[in-house]
Amino acid sequence: MRMLGTGAKAKLPKAKGPRLVVVGGGSSGLTIAKYAKKEYPNFDVVLVEKRDMYSSCFSSNLWYAGVINLEFLADHSFLDAAKNNKYTFFNATVTGLDRTSRKLLTTEGEIDYDYLVLAPGISYDYSRIGVKDAETETALRMTYPGGYVNPTEHVTIKQKVQGFEGGVFLLNTPGGNYRCLPAPYERACMIASYFKKSKIKAKVLLIDHNPDITIKAKGFHAAFSELYKDYIEYKPSMEIKSVDVEKRTIKTEFDSITFDDGAIYPGVRGSTLLEKLGVMDAKNPQREALIDTLKYNVIGDDRVYVTGDSRPHPYSKSANTANTEAKYVAKVLAARAQGKDIEWYSPETICYSLVNASPLEGISVDATYSYDAKTKSFAFSKDTKMFEDRDASKGRGTLSWAKGMYRDMFS
Repeated sequence: MRMLGTGAKAKLPKAKGPRLVVVGGGSSGLTIAKYAKKEYPNFDVVLVEKRDMYSSCFSSNLWYAGVINLEFLADHSFLDAAKNNKYTFFNATVTGLDRTSRKLLTTEGEIDYDYLVLAPGISYDYSRIGVKDAETETALRMTYPGGYVNPTEHVTIKQKVQGFEGGVFLLNTPGGNYRCLPAPYERACMIASYFKKSKIKAKVLLIDHNPDITIKAKGFHAAFSELYKDYIEYKPSMEIKSVDVEKRTIKTEFDSITFDDGAIYPGVRGSTLLEKLGVMDAKNPQREALIDTLKYNVIGDDRVYVTGDSRPHPYSKSANTANTEAKYVAKVLAARAQGKDIEWYSPETICYSLVNASPLEGISVDATYSYDAKTKSFAFSKDTKMFEDRDASKGRGTLSWAKGMYRDMFS
């Protein structure tokens, strides 16, 4: 008997053109599946996603404060996205990769590919907060989930917030290039906004590994001091060294801090799938992909690409960055399928952050990136703009931006 993933073919129609397989149904994968087909209609595109139901990580902070409902995050169908954009959705988990014969192995059989895009997102790295044993890591994942990977984490955090009866609610910002730079600060604002509106005697304690707020610092500092003076305590330059789950205590280099509840963000690495498939850069401190940073293909293999939050660029690991970057990679794929090439151009990071739930007020950033060919490095371009004076228009813009993202990926 042949086991699935070890010889059995996936139940897919015969490819009618060069088969492009995209792994991962997040902002990057959904965008590439749609736009690669638009750029080169001859592509036979298959989107492989292990989840059977979509829910976005972006905008989830707003749910904690009651600004949006769950349908806002989850009322989007992989099936509809595929039908609307003329590609195939395949619900399976990737188990292996044979790059020599160009076969992707899944729990539902093997898929032959001409081009493969891996957009698997991130994995947590608990060793970065001093947790190296499986028992403590499992307890942390279940008791104080980070809320930046799986939809079920958002449900748990929302229940924590809305059932909190008072005391210290712990949040933290990790070091390195973590998923969505402003998100931990927005989360602190949204939770504090809920506590304030509900008149709960609680404090959001935000521990930051970094020396200051990493982006939109002026706007967030203003919100902390002007809106949540009695609800948010911000402590920068504090690295979590260990966590005692039972005693609800974290230790830093200088302090031991006790809390009543919270969500602990351990920091991120490239998805563990990269390691399993042999495309991880072992020298990269965040274990991201080993790829050509201008064309996104795995070094030495122009048939396999890695995009989104598992790529090694210093770009923001955010939805809008992944979306605009994916449109560029779609052009790269379409060009290469036709024996052509295109010039690199920058993705764009448009990011709104809600700092007040009632009334709705937000801040934002519009960033692009420059590339230095001599040093082979990327940095924010001179055209980057910060809009840090909170107001209602940017509050409304936060919701409009998210709706626009959903339309672009699913319609």
